[in-house]
Amino acid sequence: MKRDLPTDYDVASSARSGMTWRTSAIAIGACIACVLALYGSTARGMVEIWTRSDTFAHGYVVVPISLWLVWSERAEIARAVPRPAWWPLVLLAAAGAAWLAGELASVNAVTQLALVAMVVCVVVALVGGEAARSLAFPLAFLFFAVPIGEFVMPRLMEWTADVTVLGLRLTGIPVYREGQQFVIPSGRWSVVEACSGVRYLIASLMVGTLFAHLAYRSARRRIAFIAFAVAVPIVANWMRAYIIVMLGHLSDNKVAAGADHLIYGWAFFGIVMAILFFAGARWREDRTGAAVTASAAAPAAGRKGRSVIATAALCVAVAAVWKLAFVAIEHADAASAPQLALVQPGGGWQRVDASRDAWRPRFENPAAETNAIFSDGTARVGLFVAYYRNQGYTSKLVSSENVLVTTKDKRWAQVKSGARSVDAGGRSLEVRSAELKGASGERMVVWSWYWIAGRTTTSDHVAKAYTALSRLRGEGDDSAAVIVYATGADTAQAVKALESFVAASEGPISAALSRTRSVR
Repeated sequence: MKRDLPTDYDVASSARSGMTWRTSAIAIGACIACVLALYGSTARGMVEIWTRSDTFAHGYVVVPISLWLVWSERAEIARAVPRPAWWPLVLLAAAGAAWLAGELASVNAVTQLALVAMVVCVVVALVGGEAARSLAFPLAFLFFAVPIGEFVMPRLMEWTADVTVLGLRLTGIPVYREGQQFVIPSGRWSVVEACSGVRYLIASLMVGTLFAHLAYRSARRRIAFIAFAVAVPIVANWMRAYIIVMLGHLSDNKVAAGADHLIYGWAFFGIVMAILFFAGARWREDRTGAAVTASAAAPAAGRKGRSVIATAALCVAVAAVWKLAFVAIEHADAASAPQLALVQPGGGWQRVDASRDAWRPRFENPAAETNAIFSDGTARVGLFVAYYRNQGYTSKLVSSENVLVTTKDKRWAQVKSGARSVDAGGRSLEVRSAELKGASGERMVVWSWYWIAGRTTTSDHVAKAYTALSRLRGEGDDSAAVIVYATGADTAQAVKALESFVAASEGPISAALSRTRSVR
């Protein structure tokens, strides 16, 4: 059999293609460096989360894996000829606008997703749509670097508690449950953040997606395996939680009752994942070796170089616009630290001395706060206000760190939550309602709402939108969390006290917040 030798045209075309890829690679590196320099605070925020959170520590390996994917598939990638395109600049502008909106509303996930999207758009703009298809998976994989996913934690915790309690009852063990806490004859258990399984889920999703790309060729098998990589860790976490409680119960809490149950959890998860990938490997599809059809002829080096330089300059210019717009808005919004105006409620409610160990919701780094106790002679109600101004990554109204109580709180635990509409001096006010249970059995009812530039809401998303809108209008980002709370012999008594206090004080509270906002 005669071996076909490359022709002079093939060699020349390959050389030109390699040269254009080298030119594009240099331009891509320079543009990405400029984008990261412009949005350094967002990039640093991602790295800080990778460092402090075990859930997102995988972020450190995402970029190296993406680069490895490009290198391992370089022969196929090199067959496509990079040609700069203008249409991705529209997507780049949209990503920049999303970053600005996220930054104005202090939504880390939006700004970080937008930053990765800008990097992807820069690459697509510099190599063109046809060549970008050969880089599609490595570019898409970069989004795993964004530390996002904890929003599913409350639901996962609830499911874990549901399944664990159901399993215990089916086993014949009596269970009394309140919220995410439950009691069995051998002791008390609580489903906390570490029990949600979100770490296992995120890790499995990333590794499962990579495995599906490397092991399968058909989209159907890839999607099926990724679906299994999502479902298996959730179900495995339910099994893990049930097994840990049973180990503790059967050993009189000598086994799996402390930090060691986390070790058992990771060991169990590792075994389950090993079984999943071993099973997935049985249906592995080897590469067919089909070549990617090369484009006709690479453009002339001189024209190519000029086109890449022009596109790169436009990429940097489009990316810089949104950063400059934010700097201008930030400069216009700059204001001094607020001094909270005093609240003077009506209806006979008077401020009384509060004990130093009074309950305080966990709201991080407010610009100002107050925590006062009021009495009308028959009941006592607490008022906590956390006021935010010049918000940023470490100090913002809506944050997963801002909660009534943490799951590790030794004095109080949240056992119920909901929403209700209450009378606020002649108008209806929507509030979040929660019931807390103390270590000694006492009950506390808590109502809360957000105040943003004169508007009220109980929605995190609406609060973020109000904040962004206020900043775009040049009105600043002043906002506050308003929380009222009362204890009583029963919850009905506490609710009655809160109803009376809110009816008499919501107007004065809003007026005091408006006065605070006016002094900048």
